[in-house]
Amino acid sequence: MKKALNTNIAEQINNGSTILGIEMGSTRIKAVLIDQNNNPIASGGFAWENTLKEGVWTYSLDEVWDGVKSSYASLLNDIRGKYNVNLTRVKSIGISGMMHGYLVFDKDGNQLTPFRTWRNNITGTASRELTELFSYPIPQRWSIAHLYQSVLNGDQHVGEIDYITTLAGYVHWKLTGKKVMGIGEASGMFPIDLEKKDFNSTLADKYDIHIEGNGYPWKLKDILPKVLVAGENGGILSTEGARLLDPKGNLSSGIPLCPPEGDAGTGMVATNSVSLRTGNISAGTSVFAMLVLEKELSRVHPEIDLVTTPDGNLVGMAHSNNCTSDYDAWISIFGQAAGALGMNVSTSVLYDTLLNLALKGDPDCGGLLSYGYISGEHMTGFTEGRPLFVRSPDSKFTLENFIRTHLFTSLCALRTGLNVLMDEEDVKVDEIRGHGGFFKTAEVGQKIMAAATNIPISVLETAGEGGPWGTALLASYMVRENRDKSLSAFLEQVFAGSIEEAVKPDPEDVKGFQLFFDRYHRGLAIEKAAVENLNC
Repeated sequence: MKKALNTNIAEQINNGSTILGIEMGSTRIKAVLIDQNNNPIASGGFAWENTLKEGVWTYSLDEVWDGVKSSYASLLNDIRGKYNVNLTRVKSIGISGMMHGYLVFDKDGNQLTPFRTWRNNITGTASRELTELFSYPIPQRWSIAHLYQSVLNGDQHVGEIDYITTLAGYVHWKLTGKKVMGIGEASGMFPIDLEKKDFNSTLADKYDIHIEGNGYPWKLKDILPKVLVAGENGGILSTEGARLLDPKGNLSSGIPLCPPEGDAGTGMVATNSVSLRTGNISAGTSVFAMLVLEKELSRVHPEIDLVTTPDGNLVGMAHSNNCTSDYDAWISIFGQAAGALGMNVSTSVLYDTLLNLALKGDPDCGGLLSYGYISGEHMTGFTEGRPLFVRSPDSKFTLENFIRTHLFTSLCALRTGLNVLMDEEDVKVDEIRGHGGFFKTAEVGQKIMAAATNIPISVLETAGEGGPWGTALLASYMVRENRDKSLSAFLEQVFAGSIEEAVKPDPEDVKGFQLFFDRYHRGLAIEKAAVENLNC
């Protein structure tokens, strides 16, 4: 990427030529500002966590707006600290959020039921029935699965629905007044017609016929958002929307927004993985691999989501609900232990020190085993989870093996899905590009991920910015000068020279992961017993 001179960044901010991206992730809401050359120049964030209420993982809408405002205010502080200027206008804005989920509203805009996030595995019956009805994989996380499960449950709110959307779509709607959705995010709500770049009307009609006996006053396509592809205009920031972002009133209205996208789509953009035979892995609270497919899959695989890139190419997605949360908890315990011993160890030093030990462990983790199932895991058939650690008397119980075990297990459900794509469907990918918290400790994330996938893994200089930068790039693409330039060509220009050399799989690590992976699947009966017997 071309680097802008620091001396003219303040001028760019003052004249409104920078671009803003905001992403609502699972544990952090982050705002990123980029310059005319698409380089991140400032950022702000807000930490949050979902809450389990009455068996449903959720965030309140008040939490959403508190987080969005706080992340934007944090960005403003960063800008003032670095460049001694105030942000009053940008060239364009992009909004993204954790993909999937269920947000429904009545005709007056009132929320009808608490937000159900992607993390909920409570739609198993709906998922199975819709997959059979459509002959198309409908994962439990998808909005249509949540809607149909509410139908099956006889939930009273269903008849009052006027609009169904996702978190990104909701925030975008409130900022612009437009009920629209980027095609990548839309593809996680309901199946897409790849030729028409719209929701599949044949399947929507089939759904309406299937539930017509319930007497609901709506048809499915009437309550879904309008689908847009990358590069199209998603609406204009309203006066009310500007105040939602900036209650102090300094941000101008009238700014164009790109179509809202999910974190899967922005991850593809942030890793330059929208072309055929490219792939990316986003690894943090959850982990998912996105492989851009050269052709349709031969049959329905319940383990695999079929979604799209932000410009509408077919993608095979292997998604695991659980990745770093359990080992984050263990590292926190080690930090508490250090504090109890009178040592003040920073979080970054704690992570770097412990995670690097994983590279010194036995290739197969010395016979240790753990499951980081904070929530259910659809890939292995669990609707609930119980984090646990297991070892036999003769296991090699060392700190190095303990840390390596938690890194390996965080990728086993993902590998289960990748086996479907690569072994059963013979999907080819030349290299996978990684981003997210899993890759923050230099080399460790790449080496462990290469062992788990047996594919070269690269990261980018900007991998730490992740999805918020990706959505800022989509906003930049919308206002590009060359309107004929494809998203892929635009990203090739943005990323020129910024992708680091890929880390190739070490044969011993690959062999060790396979041994651990086999142990993991043999031990799933232990996890099942924990779910059935540990309810306190």
